[in-house]
Amino acid sequence: MSTTSSLPASDRSSELREALLAAAFTADGLLDLLGAPAYAALARSETVPALRATRGDSPLETLVRLFLLQESVAAGRAAGALPLELCLDEGWLVREGAGGGDVRATVDVRPYGGPEGQDWFIVSDLGCAVGGAGGASGHGEGVVLGVGGASTTLAGITVRTPVGTALDLGTGSGIQALHAAQHATSVTATDLNPRALDFTRLTLALSGAGEADLRVGSLFEPVEGETYDLIVSNPPFVISPGARLTYRDGGMGGDDLCRSLVQGAGERLNEGGYAQFLANWQHVDGEEWQERLRSWVPRGCDAWIVQREVQDITQYAELWLRDSGDHRTDPAEYAARYEAWLDEFEARKTRAVGFGWITLYKSGAERPSIVTEEWPHPVEQPLGEAVRAHFARQAYLRAHDDAALLADRFRLVEEVVQEQVGLAGAEDPEHVILRQNRGMRRATKVDSVGAGFAGVCDGTLTAGQILDAIAQLLEEDPVVLRDRTPQAIRLLVEEGFLEPVGGAGVE
Repeated sequence: MSTTSSLPASDRSSELREALLAAAFTADGLLDLLGAPAYAALARSETVPALRATRGDSPLETLVRLFLLQESVAAGRAAGALPLELCLDEGWLVREGAGGGDVRATVDVRPYGGPEGQDWFIVSDLGCAVGGAGGASGHGEGVVLGVGGASTTLAGITVRTPVGTALDLGTGSGIQALHAAQHATSVTATDLNPRALDFTRLTLALSGAGEADLRVGSLFEPVEGETYDLIVSNPPFVISPGARLTYRDGGMGGDDLCRSLVQGAGERLNEGGYAQFLANWQHVDGEEWQERLRSWVPRGCDAWIVQREVQDITQYAELWLRDSGDHRTDPAEYAARYEAWLDEFEARKTRAVGFGWITLYKSGAERPSIVTEEWPHPVEQPLGEAVRAHFARQAYLRAHDDAALLADRFRLVEEVVQEQVGLAGAEDPEHVILRQNRGMRRATKVDSVGAGFAGVCDGTLTAGQILDAIAQLLEEDPVVLRDRTPQAIRLLVEEGFLEPVGGAGVE
């Protein structure tokens, strides 16, 4: 199938959805049918185990063969799993073979489990779902990809509080719009590629979700003058020497596309709204990446910027040359494209590329909180509530000076555990570590005062009262202890180890 062929209609998608569900063509159904090893192999674009597991003629095996493995099946077999004439009329299937006795799918339809157990379906170009039969490489300019690791990462970190309006910028196959439709009164989805909007329409319809306002255009152009409570974008962030593939290359030099998105989001956010992006950014000679990204943050917004990974320029070029299938081309052509990539980086004095998350919160604060950090460690998804709580803590700390901090009460967060590290048999530990078992899974080293303070924080006593008791126990001057401890308390609050009891924050 050409990626520019016509797309299925969605007028009767509810009938198709019912057939898919009746056959157990769901995320759980696939796992039960294929087994964990074959299911995991399919996610790596390895199809042999799945082919071996679908040698029967059950409706579920037929659907896996059609939509996930891109195999033609006999029309009679397809009729046992789907409303065949409907699928042919609507364009989900086409006839082929001698006399049209076989049918094949025109699109990839992939089961996807929603956050509350919903059975959703993501529609993309054939072979372009990450984990599809053909992988996600080597496709034409107008290709529409399915769900991949970046898509699920953004969905997991997005704040999911109820909102009036949400914008999915660069929607692709519509996964972010689908998530947003669960907690937003209205959803607007935009994309430079008109076919992507068609796929979003199919994804929403086949998943039983409400319709979105679909608009063609680049960046914020289609929503000029409008504001939103939530903006999400998994943009074409790849830094490349030329925009060859719409789904990954934004057509701007360096990291200008990501910068434009972040800078432009501030004026399009309502007060109290969030904008959340995945992004790549350059590490430029003579410039700290943290300062580069701090300069992107618009006025009136708090920001939390997390760098998850850094690649040197050779690793980065090779990654995306493989993604587009260039490693399978003529060696001379591959080498020329590799050279062009390195020339681009050299011209921009780029030595590495960072990847991570950028979240803005429209606080309107005169003293905005801008936190940049490197965090390559494992986290526990979904992180949306952890993101919301981060900005709530920043608002709390901004509103409380040291005196107010000592007058407040705190509670050790429930999932935090304390570890003592030292030589076996030693009377006292060398140091104490507080560790989170959820969310960002942070760990921090504390001294004896910090460990003692955190250990008795149950919301009963004020911070000042606890420090006075510790001072008496250690025979220290309580005034001195009160003077030197607030900064440590602030750090424990900022990183989510302590929570104020009844403290103010982001609602």
